[in-house]
Amino acid sequence: MNPRSLKPVLGAALAMALSAGAFAQKTQLTVYTALETDQIKAYETGFNHVVPDVEIKWVRDSTGVITAKLLAEKANPQADVVMGVAASSLALLDRQAMLEPYAPLNLDAIMSQYRDKKSPPAWWGMDVWGATVCFNTVEAGKKNIPKPETWKDLTKPVYKGSIVMPNPASSGTGYFDVTAWLALFGDDNGKGGGWKFMDALHENIAQYTHSGSKPCTMASNGEAVVGISFEYRANTNKAKGAPIDLVFPKEGLGWDLEAFGIMKGTKKLAAAKKLADWASSKDAMLLYGKNFAITAQPGVAAPLPNVPADYEKRLVKMDFNWAADNRERILAEWNKRYNAKSEAKK
Repeated sequence: MNPRSLKPVLGAALAMALSAGAFAQKTQLTVYTALETDQIKAYETGFNHVVPDVEIKWVRDSTGVITAKLLAEKANPQADVVMGVAASSLALLDRQAMLEPYAPLNLDAIMSQYRDKKSPPAWWGMDVWGATVCFNTVEAGKKNIPKPETWKDLTKPVYKGSIVMPNPASSGTGYFDVTAWLALFGDDNGKGGGWKFMDALHENIAQYTHSGSKPCTMASNGEAVVGISFEYRANTNKAKGAPIDLVFPKEGLGWDLEAFGIMKGTKKLAAAKKLADWASSKDAMLLYGKNFAITAQPGVAAPLPNVPADYEKRLVKMDFNWAADNRERILAEWNKRYNAKSEAKK
């Protein structure tokens, strides 16, 4: 063979080898998440712009499903990182000694109420997501149903069969609704006012969904008049032209944090710390602020057009450790009373 003819072959082989070598140097990080699918790409792009040598393998599901999966895998963890999962769930993982404490580079910029109190913390918050009712004005007009102003309004007979909300066992949104109602109206181990409120609400529920977004989407599509959901999906759907009003019940709003934690025992600790450092940065907070009214770093999020300026003041006082410690009891009681109206699991 002519030596000259070997040059392009050798050049191509060298290029392939270099490319393969560059790819091989990337660390693949398995990240369990409950982030909305329409948020993930922007966060991944932002991270890889700063840290190109770490590739994220996302495993996504609703909060309750991800939490159950992590607990089931306790003896043999498959995730390296948990990102965008409820702080109440991460507090539960921490109770089970499943998280690797780490103080990211930007921890000091995160407000104390939005992070684990230990030093170094087992988890810390990215942003707040909170309760919002999506109210379809067109369908309500057809049925002469008034716009609610309070949670207790939703127990009135006029709303019978018109309300959908998330199942708290599968949805983080559903769980913070339930814990907020117990905080507002009373728990008393299944006998308090919070349970009496949910008994009355249950009479008007058409279906419990397995997603926190779905009730708002159902209201937006006219499948329901009232969808108990959260502000990101509500604000986004309204911005796309859905005929909904956003209602923020006057008694107070349940909420949780999309939070971050590193799994204990990960073999990719250095890469996990790189993601933690980026996810706690102002650049990351600016991305979160495009979706949520409150970020864990203050003064970063721009106002959302359909969310009130005093939104943060409307949030009820939440104790994530209490929510973690009482999760099993609360969900058992909730399932016993209300699960018959849950949508079938796929």
